[in-house]
Amino acid sequence: MASSPNTIPAASFADSAGASPGTAAAKLDLTAEIARDLIRFDTTNYGEGRSNGETDAAEYVAEKLRALGLVPELFDSEPGRTSVVARVQGRDTSRPALVVHGHLDVVPADPANWSVDPFAGVIKDGLLWGRGAVDMKNMDAMILASLQDVIGSGGAPERDLVIAFFADEEAGGVLGSHFLVNEHPHLFDGATEAISEVGGYSITLGGQRAYLLQTGEKALIWVKLVARGEAGHGSRMHPNNAITRLAEAVAKLGRHEWPIRLTDTTEQLLGEIARILDVDPQRVGPDELALATGTASGFIQASLRTTANPTGLTAGYKHNVIPDAAEALIDIRSLPGEEDLVLAQIQEIVGSDIEIVTMHRDIGLETEFSGPLIEAVVSTLERHDPGAPVLPYLLSAGTDNKALSTLGIKGYGFAPLRLPADLDFPALFHGVDERVPLDALVFGRRVLTDLLSSY
Repeated sequence: MASSPNTIPAASFADSAGASPGTAAAKLDLTAEIARDLIRFDTTNYGEGRSNGETDAAEYVAEKLRALGLVPELFDSEPGRTSVVARVQGRDTSRPALVVHGHLDVVPADPANWSVDPFAGVIKDGLLWGRGAVDMKNMDAMILASLQDVIGSGGAPERDLVIAFFADEEAGGVLGSHFLVNEHPHLFDGATEAISEVGGYSITLGGQRAYLLQTGEKALIWVKLVARGEAGHGSRMHPNNAITRLAEAVAKLGRHEWPIRLTDTTEQLLGEIARILDVDPQRVGPDELALATGTASGFIQASLRTTANPTGLTAGYKHNVIPDAAEALIDIRSLPGEEDLVLAQIQEIVGSDIEIVTMHRDIGLETEFSGPLIEAVVSTLERHDPGAPVLPYLLSAGTDNKALSTLGIKGYGFAPLRLPADLDFPALFHGVDERVPLDALVFGRRVLTDLLSSY
């Protein structure tokens, strides 16, 4: 295990759970303790191969798994880029295995913009604050705490579980989930379904709580726009300026209004929203229905159409030198199966003189809202929050379920959290002052434990 100023000694579950009532540790649920510890590992992933690495966090997670009698395997795709996988034997090994997975990396956080140190794991106002509190060290902690509940005293889940903590999800999973699926597919033998992040959280509709279960996700295309021109002195008349040409293309693309295109999932979701709100979906438009979900509309509106957002600009090297090239990064999320069509449309928008370089591309997913796992999730949530409906939704972003799908594994987003109505949960993903309520972590642990014990 590499030394690091952020390294936290790996304590056993017994150490955490057995603290006396008067200690600080006893005031926190085990889930919050683990999530706090994981936040304190700065596993920032800057993209394009630059990362602080996940090894220290992976060693911490592996030690927690060993304390439960499991035999975790650690895999390095590159130095410092470590993923962890362990298998838990179920009571009925004839059933297909379930993959339960999270990722250990996080996106960058600028401390100057935060009200707390993003890597201190601060607990205040009944919330856990820090980079990864919602994306997704909270779910990593729920997984470990639920395993303690299920197998810590000699019990077992109903079926085999493949527990995975991946590296590099925030850069498309090339050095994490995709590496393991390509190089070590046997780790997932017998698995047909998976659960992970960005689903199972509550929203409020017309004063009623409901839960969104992620049954699909948009495709991912990261491209670079390249404009070329002539280099020259900054004082000249210069019509062939690469920066000007790029700026015009970026503005056109950034302001382009993509049309609404409903998939089976989004059509079903909007129908359920209309039913709960008692409105006619033929008279109320899709955007209006999405906005009626309040803070959840931050995810739902983007699931109704393609999005193509400029996220970075690179050009020039001196104030009085006109460069001969300029580049822009674009984050494209198309509906499943529309990737090629969208790329062709983007070329039309930016113009034929702008080169489009695909940096990373991954598939979209859409799975039916039916079957034994869906039924188990719905009934489990009903036991813990009676009367709250469960609705399918299409994630506007992506997860490591994309990689697992290449092995025929159907992936769902189910990291259960019961949230206050006024918390803008979608805004916290990759946002400033990322935080999660402590009682939501307790709820998530109970629900996940119930599901893993019974499904």
